[in-house]
Amino acid sequence: MYDTAIVGGGLAGLTLSISLAKQGFEVILFEKETYPFHKVCGEYISMESWAFLENEMGVPLSRMNLPIIKKLQITAPNGKAVQATLPLGGFGVSRYTLDNYLKNIAEKCGVVVMQNCKVSDVSLEYPYYAISTANGVYRSKVCAGAWGKRSNIDIRWKRNFTKQHTDRLNNYVGIKYHVKGLFDDDLIALHNFKDGYCGMSKIEDDKYCVCYLTKASNIKEAGSIKNAEQIILAENPHLKKIFETMEVLYAEPLSISQISFSKKELFKNNVFMLGDAAGLITPLCGNGMSMAMHGSKILATHITAYLRKQISFAKLIQLYERDWKKQFGIRLQVGKLVQYFFGKKESTNLFIKIMSKMGWLKYALIKLSHGKKF
Repeated sequence: MYDTAIVGGGLAGLTLSISLAKQGFEVILFEKETYPFHKVCGEYISMESWAFLENEMGVPLSRMNLPIIKKLQITAPNGKAVQATLPLGGFGVSRYTLDNYLKNIAEKCGVVVMQNCKVSDVSLEYPYYAISTANGVYRSKVCAGAWGKRSNIDIRWKRNFTKQHTDRLNNYVGIKYHVKGLFDDDLIALHNFKDGYCGMSKIEDDKYCVCYLTKASNIKEAGSIKNAEQIILAENPHLKKIFETMEVLYAEPLSISQISFSKKELFKNNVFMLGDAAGLITPLCGNGMSMAMHGSKILATHITAYLRKQISFAKLIQLYERDWKKQFGIRLQVGKLVQYFFGKKESTNLFIKIMSKMGWLKYALIKLSHGKKF
């Protein structure tokens, strides 16, 4: 029996587990993979999360020699570019490194981390939750779902898949590489192409993360990931140069399919959702990792009050939904708007042209898609 069970060991799940364990609660976390492992992710984190990670979580960011990213570049499929200084800035670190740090901290705090343990279902058998896994059934007083962009539980519960093949915000594929090469150290670049865009920024150990999102139809049309990169992505001259000169550091790219940006429930089947399971901001906004961690801080505060019998379960639901929407609602809407305009070559070329002439617009979009230090 645990006070809280967390399904999913990414940034949201790990930081929630640490926060609750530091309050003296019994916490169990389930992760289907074995740490450390790579994830399809842009691996750029806004500076709004630095103090939270270093001071509250205990990750020694200042001693890790991480690249500090101060500039943003956005290019259109035709190669035209616009650049801006990032008000807060950010830093680069791989999920391979950061998630493993947090896992080790969680275990030191007393969290039971169940690796290589896939959860098949979660049900409320009042007054406790039953978390079904291949290793048996575990029980808890509260359960949080932090299983990322999509999972077998999403499919079982039929979460947000109704418009999978018709909605313009659905059915995306994500591809990621770690590479080396002669690229800018303090720049995050977002290079657009037909029905997709590719982000690139530096991470630890003089490596760079190259991660792109595209419609599944692009891969199907090209016949393979490699063909899509050589035919479709390479139409943007910036991407053509990157893919021709980069040194790829692992044999095959990481990939994830059926990514959806549809609105998601924050509370489903009595489980509290957080991170990408609660709401996925478009990667063009570059802020999903910070949102996952900030969301965990919000939920940890209210779960703590509930477990200490200071609020009711109904109040826990109400407060979490209120504070989550207040913090992230506008960002998600801005993300969908940006995604819509960057969905086609013509509109993207026009949008970049407008932004290059209206400097205030790019800074307004950056401000609306990012938060403050927490």
